[in-house]
This record gives sequence, structure tokens and C-alpha cells, in this order.
Amino acid sequence: MAYILQVDFPHDGIFGEEFSKAFIDLANDISQEAGLIWKIWTENETTKEAGGIYLFSNENDAKRYLEKHTLRLESFGYKNIRGKIFKVNEALSFITNANFLK
Repeated sequence: MAYILQVDFPHDGIFGEEFSKAFIDLANDISQEAGLIWKIWTENETTKEAGGIYLFSNENDAKRYLEKHTLRLESFGYKNIRGKIFKVNEALSFITNANFLK
């Protein structure tokens, strides 16, 4: 069973290539998280938001990471951090090309 973690927060800073360069060490750290299958980094310069969509192999690791990441973001000065965890419906997801779950 797989779980999606969706995180977003107001971000009034850098975007695009600058964002990528600034957070490469964080990306490398996140890649080592227990239970993490992948993360997609999200950003919207127009609405001044950033965040990510994560796929975890289990709910406990998703919950643990959400707590850890929220504290980390708060230590960076971010506020109004939103996080949600969803169970993936694998049967329907396979039909709609979610082959990464196989």
C-alpha cells in the first residue's frame, strides 16, 4: 500500500533555477528518508507557493516525515504549512498510468 503526502506553504522567495540551486542539499537529504519512494517538488511563482508531492511506502513514514518536515520548514521561517496524507487507490491508479507503483 502506498501513501501520498501533499505539502504546500506560502513562499515569497526565489523560484526556478535559483530555487533548485539553493535547495540541492535539502533534496539530497530528503532522498534518504525512510519509506520515501519519490518526491516531486512544486512551485508557483504567481501565487507565491512552494511544496511537494511525496510517495511513501507506508503511512507511518509519511506521518513521521510530515512532522519532521513541518518543524524544519518552521525553522526556516515558513508559516501556514499545509500537509495532507492520502492512501493511494492502486487499482484505479494503475489504469490511469501510475506505473511507478508496480
